[in-house]
Parts: sequence; structure tokens; C-alpha cells
Amino acid sequence: MYILAYDVGTTGVKTCLFSVEEGIRLMASSTRGYGLYTLENGGVEQDAEEWWSAMCSATREVMEKSGADPAEVSGISFCSQMQGLVLVDRDGVPVHRPMSYMDQRGEDELKACFGRGIKVEGANVFKLLKSLRICKAASLSAKDPVWKYKWIERNEPDNFTRAYKWLDVKEYLIARCTGNFIMTRDSAFATMLYDTRPGREGWSRELCDLYGVNMDHLPEIIGSSDLAGTLREGPAEELGLACGTKVFGGGGDAPLTAIGSGAIRPGETHIYIGTSGWVSTVVDSQILDVSHMIASIVGAQQGRFNYFAEMETAGKCLEWVKNHLALDEIGIFLEKKDITCGFEKKYSSLYDYLMETVEKAEPGAGGTIFTPWLHGNRCPFEDPGAAGMFFNIRLETGKTELIRSVVEGICYHQRWMLECQEKKVKVSDIVRFVGGGALSDVTGQMMADITKRRIEIVEDPQNVGAIGAAAVAAVGLGIIDDLDQIKGLIRVRSSFDPDEKKAGAYDRNYSVFKRLYESNKDNFRTMNS
Repeated sequence: MYILAYDVGTTGVKTCLFSVEEGIRLMASSTRGYGLYTLENGGVEQDAEEWWSAMCSATREVMEKSGADPAEVSGISFCSQMQGLVLVDRDGVPVHRPMSYMDQRGEDELKACFGRGIKVEGANVFKLLKSLRICKAASLSAKDPVWKYKWIERNEPDNFTRAYKWLDVKEYLIARCTGNFIMTRDSAFATMLYDTRPGREGWSRELCDLYGVNMDHLPEIIGSSDLAGTLREGPAEELGLACGTKVFGGGGDAPLTAIGSGAIRPGETHIYIGTSGWVSTVVDSQILDVSHMIASIVGAQQGRFNYFAEMETAGKCLEWVKNHLALDEIGIFLEKKDITCGFEKKYSSLYDYLMETVEKAEPGAGGTIFTPWLHGNRCPFEDPGAAGMFFNIRLETGKTELIRSVVEGICYHQRWMLECQEKKVKVSDIVRFVGGGALSDVTGQMMADITKRRIEIVEDPQNVGAIGAAAVAAVGLGIIDDLDQIKGLIRVRSSFDPDEKKAGAYDRNYSVFKRLYESNKDNFRTMNS
């Protein structure tokens, strides 16, 4: 018996086939990339056909590699990027290219709603209090989905008129598979139109009226382990799967990464570094910190929430480093060489080589500090104009120090979010570290040293979202009774304790790191408004 799980990320989809007869065991995986289109007006879009093509191609490869019979695939599930906007017509065809969670074109729409009257934290106090009363969160970022919705309504009225349903990324793919328009609870909450009050859970007419949202656009809400539908004949043929295969709701990357990390009980914390990054602690009631932009998002488990602090670019900074610092553009590109030529026996990727290289540099990167705000920032401050910078470069600063400072900067920001969470909740002493950024033990030790916590890295940290997706489907299929059972199935690959000898350099840099935004926010506004 198999479950096929799709981890739909910002730049690619990872397709994983799991055996679920004796635990959750990865049988085969395949990754396919797709575009992320950044526009000059702050727009960030993706192409729905590229998502589907990547999903079909990766599925066929996984089934071929594994040799599994499609008839033995008992269920399909998704883990996906959240807070995208995919407005579709009655046939499920997008009326506008999907808008990424990174899209920030809705600034004017946000100001039009919240920017007038008596304000707290920059928002109209009466509207803010209403939103906090109903869903314990508020759409205070231009990147929130409702402002994307309102942007299309104002700027593309013809497309808006054609819109039938408001979907998120995985919900679009579920509709493509099944023909059904649904949204899981966590995705519904991420719209901030969802009433979380006990006994009233569901779409809120009051919030829809507040933001001017047509409730007819909102789909049916289901749970992560609920059946969303079955695979239709046409999509089944494209995917190379059996018609009638069960398709489950799955969940967003934040709650399902928590499941896959094994940090699933109240008080347990995980840190994630993928394209974006976050710190998440499981809580059993909704907690909100408006001043630091931290909210409790609905989890995959009923009655549990993820107290969630997000940074916009984490692993994306490492990709930037690879492209612009690690590669010698003149010496490499003109000669058309691959930087890993000659290293393939020792290094599986350029990332591994980078990690070994930065390990040779001293902690603190020679006093150089990098701010990982390459596409603005969300927590602990919301500013789409914030940007990355190298601070304190001197004649003796080399490329190795610059690269190390980028990795350290990501870790400093994670520590900052961790400490902000501690103002409201108890963060666990042992923190699970997952995502592609956790593949290196160098990063694991650095994270322990900078956060001053014991860090545990699980097996296959890059697959935890897919594992979470497989887990919720396993519950839906009746294979697992309860998601709490997953914790015993998640193995720890390695653990790291803080090295006190490195604390001096890191603490000095960290204290400066936290002041860099306040010292430069006016400069960011001048340069990027």
C-alpha cells in the first residue's frame, strides 16, 4: 500500500512515494522545478500549467523508479506553499496567473481598508479589533491573500468578473485532480476570513463584509485528513495513476512540516529553512503578538495551532550566494565550466562544498554581518521595502567571510524570531531543525551555537513536508489512528549542543544585527518606495 505525497514549494514540486504498511517509508522521489516571475510593480506570480506539468512529469518518474503498480496507490495528499491566490472560473481555469505569497502589489488596497481613522500598529483600531475578535489575526501585510484578491478586483475587473472560486496553490491542484473546489481549514485560516471561535468555525460573513469579499467565491472547507474527491480519468492518465484514486485535503507547508518534523505536541518547536524560513511552536490555544507580527495559525490537528513567525527569504539567500558569490562569473561562465567539476566524488552538490568552505572561516565572519531580507520581511517587523546588505566589510574581508555571514545572518534572524516567540509562549529547549537548510551538519552546529539551544536534525529533513502530507492521508485511510503516533516514527539523524566558546563573537554580531533594521528603515524607504 502506497501514498503519493506532493510537496509543492516556491520553485518546484517534490513528489514522494511512501510505503505505509510498516511505518512511513520513502520508496522513491523526484523533483521538478517551475518559474517564479518577479514583476517591477511588486508582483510575484507563477504559472498553473507549469505546476501541473511538473507534477505530472515527477509522478511518472517516481512510479517508474519505484516499479509500483498505480493500483496500489491508496491515496494522494499535498503539502504546499500557503497564502497564494488562484482565482478560477467554473471550469477550474485561473482567470489570472496565480499570485505568490511573496506578491506585495496590494499595498494600496491595504491602506484603503486599514489606513484611515484611529490607528494601532498602523491599522484602523475598530477594524483591527473586529478581525482579532473573530479569527485572532488580521490582514496587516500587503502580501496577505485578501489584498491580492482586492488588487485583481480593482485592476483587472474583467478577470475578476470571470472568477468563480478563490483557491490556494494545493487547492488548485486538488481541483485539477478531482473537479472539486475545496479548501482545508489551515488554508482557509490563512485568508484571515475564517472564524476560529469554538462552535463558529468557518467562513465569517462579518470579515467578508469588512474586506469587501464575495462569499460566493469561497469554497467548501474540509479537514486535512478528509477526502477531497477521487482522481478523474483525464488527470489520472496525465499523471500515470489509476482513475478513482482517493485525494485527501493535505495541508499547508507550515502545519505539515511540524507534523513531519515530529514537533507536534503543545510546547514543541521546530525551525525551518527552505526558500523561506520560520520558527513554529505548537500551542493548544490561539495567541497573537501584533507588535512582532506573530500569529497562531490553524494546524492539521483539530484544536492545535502553530505559533508561527516567518522570514521571507532564508534558503533563497543561499541560492543568491551560489549564483552571485560562489560562482566566479568571469572565470566559470565564459569557459562554460561547472564549479563542481573535479569534486563530484567528494561533494554531491555545490551546497555541500559551500558548507565545507564556510566552516573554515571563524565564527562571526570576521565581523561581517548579512541581513537576509532579499524580498522584504514579515517578522519581527513587517516591511516590504527592507533589503539585504553586508555590514562592516573591510580590506581583509574575503569571499569566504561574506558567504559565511549569509548563513550566520539567516541563523541570527531565526534566533530573533525564537526570542520574540518566548515573549508569549514557552519555546522548547530542544528544537527540531528541518528543510533543505538542515542537510548540512555545519548549519546544524551553527544554528545551535547562535540560538543557544540543542538542535536535532531528523532523517530526510528536506522531505518532512511530504512526510506530513503522507501522515494526514494515512489517518484519512484509517492506517494511523492519530497524528500523535507520528512522533514515534520520526528518527533523529544528528543533534548539536551549543559551543560556549563561540558565544562571544556570535552575541556581539547578533546585538548589532538586531539594530541594523531600525538604523536603516528610513534608508530602505528612500531607496525602495
